Amino acid sequence: MLRSQFKNILKNVNKNHSLRRTFTSSTSKAGKNASYNAKIISATVASIVAAAGSYMLVQPSLANDEAQSANPTRKISVDEFVKHNHADDCWITVNGNVYDLTDFISMHPGGTTPLIQNAGHDATEIYNKIHPKGTIENFLPKEKQLGVLDGEAPKIEVVLDEKEKHRLELLNHLPALSRIQNIYDFEHIASRVLSDQAWNYYSCGAEDEITLRENHYAYQRIYFKPKCCVNVAEVDTSHEILGTKASVPFYVSAAASAKLGHEDGECSIARGAGKEGVIQMISSFSSNSLEEIAESRIPGATQWFQLYVNEDKDVVKKTLKRAENLGMKAIFVTVDAASRGNREKDIRMRITEDTDELIDDSSVRAGSTSGALPAFIDKRLTWDEVKDIISWTKLPVLLKGVQRTDDIEKAIDIGCKGVVLSNHGGRQLDTSPPPIEVMAESVPILKQKGKLDPNFSIFVDGGVRRGTDILKALAIGGRDCKVAVGLGRPFLYANTGYGEKGVRKAVQILREELKADMRMLGVTSLNELDDSYIDTRRLLGRDAVNHIYNNNYYPMSKIQFKNEK
Repeated sequence: MLRSQFKNILKNVNKNHSLRRTFTSSTSKAGKNASYNAKIISATVASIVAAAGSYMLVQPSLANDEAQSANPTRKISVDEFVKHNHADDCWITVNGNVYDLTDFISMHPGGTTPLIQNAGHDATEIYNKIHPKGTIENFLPKEKQLGVLDGEAPKIEVVLDEKEKHRLELLNHLPALSRIQNIYDFEHIASRVLSDQAWNYYSCGAEDEITLRENHYAYQRIYFKPKCCVNVAEVDTSHEILGTKASVPFYVSAAASAKLGHEDGECSIARGAGKEGVIQMISSFSSNSLEEIAESRIPGATQWFQLYVNEDKDVVKKTLKRAENLGMKAIFVTVDAASRGNREKDIRMRITEDTDELIDDSSVRAGSTSGALPAFIDKRLTWDEVKDIISWTKLPVLLKGVQRTDDIEKAIDIGCKGVVLSNHGGRQLDTSPPPIEVMAESVPILKQKGKLDPNFSIFVDGGVRRGTDILKALAIGGRDCKVAVGLGRPFLYANTGYGEKGVRKAVQILREELKADMRMLGVTSLNELDDSYIDTRRLLGRDAVNHIYNNNYYPMSKIQFKNEK
């Protein structure tokens, strides 16, 4: 059960396990332990949320064919239950049911600590907050679903430190939506109200985060060439995307773990996007189940599904069928995640023990969200297998994570309906090219070869924060292919704290920016855009930083919380 790779970290956790059971604030020592325990619990939340969804969607080879609940006829006393309270004998109770997770500890996508931490305790609250419905019932063998708890189990008491109290206080004093002016406001608010662990997970990139930053900076190197004396009294931001008439030329890109920011998770994103006529791509790493998100879909709204390809092809076929049955309108096969990204900002928050021993580094990294990826993904994915996937579904198949021109060409040749130029938001291979640069390089080459088809879609995501960014992408694609733009993190940030209303506000902000930008650019319809409206000569260059100018530049003040005015 892969327990050997966790041997050293389990030893460290067990060594201190007895200190992490009951915590009070009656003494400084107890308070210190409680604060430490709170950090340990919260340190794993981000990875659990993201990994639990993926575990359910792409690892059903471990699942029972039908969900099973704990044996209702067996009653387990509290006295018996609490004896099973360590890594080698780990029982937990969730929603009144008792489960033996001993053999599952080393396989847990969210790392070992949360299960060991809650051994012999009621884990209902933390479980329900971060797992899609049915996770434990679907994936734990029936014989490990022991019975029903007869009585009330102890719960781990978490004593909040001052920093956490302040964060929760800010959540009660969120700025009014009317004061939010741009997408950056949502990002700043999220940085203040998310836990350190959640913020690091949402915001991190790989290694030096060069690609993370360049994804956005690249847009700033593209300049417009506006037309004047054009009647722009009426402008239309609607756009056809994969056969769907959307209100705007952008969509919600797949992004994991929306419950970290709001209790309704991806469901509130589904409602908000649907009410604004925006398409939602659902991540395999969602913190709500695919069924829950589909149920939240507004009538007439469109949802797509992001697929991570499992090594077991029967699993892939079942997943595709499941997506079809739930009304998904397209499949996006992720092709840029054959290995985990080295997301050090996220990984650093998973380290809960100080030691000078040379423990297996992979065991620490496995506790991060990115560390859970390799267990689920087929590292042998080839173009032939992509062709198989196309044949296994009636839905259009697109590749998400394409980063070079010849791969776009191959996708066209094998029958894909499109590609998403993406580097996973800068979270995989650092110094990968910004997607907008790939688009600017590829479209002219493919056009010259006669490869572009007006019905073939070239989407782009990563670094998009303004309506101007969206218009630049559409202009590069022109009328030779279908172009749309994905935004992932911005909608996670908008959902944080505000839920559905925040998502709708983000869409409205971008839509109003698009309208104003179109008027100033001299276009009334997105179909008019082509490369005559942009200047990309600076795109492949790199600008030296003018520190004197930057030091004198006075930036817009940050949005304030109600209790900080």
